[in-house]
Formats: sequence, C-alpha cells, structure tokens
Amino acid sequence: MGFLKRFSSKRSSIPAQAPTGFQSPIGRMNDPTNPFATTVPTRRPRPAEHIGAPPPYSAAPNSAADLASPMQVCDDSPYVFLREFDTIFLIDDSGSMAGRSWRETSAALAAIAPICTTYDADGIDIYFLNHRNPNSTHGGYTNITTTAAVQNLFQTVRPLGGTPTGTRLSHILRPYLSEVADSIERQSHGHEATVKPLNVIVITDGVPSDDVESVIVNAAKKLDSYGAESWQVGIQFFQVGREPEAAENLIELDDALSGTYNIRDMVDTVPWTGDEGQELTAQGLLKVCLGSVVRRHDRRSV
Repeated sequence: MGFLKRFSSKRSSIPAQAPTGFQSPIGRMNDPTNPFATTVPTRRPRPAEHIGAPPPYSAAPNSAADLASPMQVCDDSPYVFLREFDTIFLIDDSGSMAGRSWRETSAALAAIAPICTTYDADGIDIYFLNHRNPNSTHGGYTNITTTAAVQNLFQTVRPLGGTPTGTRLSHILRPYLSEVADSIERQSHGHEATVKPLNVIVITDGVPSDDVESVIVNAAKKLDSYGAESWQVGIQFFQVGREPEAAENLIELDDALSGTYNIRDMVDTVPWTGDEGQELTAQGLLKVCLGSVVRRHDRRSV
C-alpha cells in the first residue's frame, strides 16, 4: 500500500485565538492549547500479544484503569487498516439527544474510541454538530489519544439545538477535498504528494435539519473526478435511539446514493436500538470502524 504515504509534516498547531476560516483536518500537530490533546509522544508500543476482543457496547462506565491503559497493537489485528486513516467523530449534540440517546452515545464512544485512538497515531478528532471548541479555528477537538480524554470531553457538552449534519459534514469535507485536489495536481507534475484517507464516524439519533445528501453526493463526485482511491473518504452513520424515520433516512443514504447518482459508495450505516442486555460485538465494532471504507464490513449487520 505504498501509495498511502503520509505527509512528512505533522498536523499544524491550533492557535489559542480562533481566526476566521476553517483549517483542514490534514496536517495538524499536538497542541498544548487544546485541553484534550495529549502532549506525550504518540509512538505506539511494540506488539506484545494479539489484540483481544474489543470491549462490549454497554452502558456501564469503564474503570479508570481501562480508560488509561492503551490497547496493544498487533500487525495482524483486523483493525490495523485504521492506521492508514485520520479518524474523525462527528457527534449529534442536538436537543433530541438528551437523555437515553446521550447515554447510549457515551457508551458507544467507550467501546469504539479505544480502537480508533490506538490505530490513529496522531490521535482522533471530535466535532459536535452545535458545540464549538472556542480555542480551535474549526471548532473541533484534535489529536485526542486516550479514551479518558474522549470521555472527559463528552461530559463537558450538553445536548442543545438543531441537527445541522450536512452543514457540519461540509465544514469537515470541503477543506479536505481541497487538500486531495492539491495533491493530485502536485502528482501530475512529478511530485510525491499523498493525502491520508479520512474516516468520518457520525453518531446521531435523528433526521438532519439540513441537506446531507447533496453534501455527500458532491464530495463523491469530486473524488471520482480526481481518480481518488475508493477508500479516500468514508462516512459511517451510527444511529442511536429508536427513531424509525431517522433509521429510514440513514439507510437511504447508505443504499440509494451510489446507484441513483452513479457515484462511489462511501457511506455505511449502523442502526442501534440499545435494547437492555444488547452488546456491540467485535464484528459490530469492525463494521462501525471500517464499514464505510471496507466493503466486506459494509455488507455485514451488527
């Protein structure tokens, strides 16, 4: 997979005062002004033993030891493909998420975050639909490398407002697609330039209040025109709660867009009811983490 080479430069730091504009998720570094970024080096330990089954999806909080201890990395782990991606979580913090859906989201993050933070060497990024990080140019929290930091951040946010999923996705995708276009242009002139693929995991319980479909379709058309790899961008919708209209909407994004618009399939959905005693299995976690970029996981059910 030599074509998936990383930029030699790390991510740029986030200024303490937010200027106007949006900074791409590509090219950032750990930033001491980000209260949720880890300042210690992010080099991973050498493989010691095969990675065990991931933690179950459960409402029970993780212990302090679990939050602080990194998962061990093994080269033959089914999650190892995540190393090639920058992972971004986009979390619905609209008013409808208050209560059960918010608790389910917290539990889902407790199960998924340890995997993603382990395999994204410079940390995951977290965005909310409404809440903004006042110390960030783009309102997100970047370079998060521990599950404890994820949980601490989640506890500082309260659900309030609408569901502008399309708008927030556009904020993330637009500068990233510009990076991809620039890299293609540099390659055409004989320069080595590759953009790390992007894996966006959206956790939501409701129907968007804006147009998500056109954002995804436009992004897919641009990637197709660039000749980008099929896994250059993946968008995984993980639905919490029991809203049937939301489930139908997300399934349509997964199943209908590619055929309707003759574009790449870069969307996957995972509906979740959160029934008592139900757990997100190891196979389910694989689908959440990789379903939008690996087709065999897209075809699986949770």
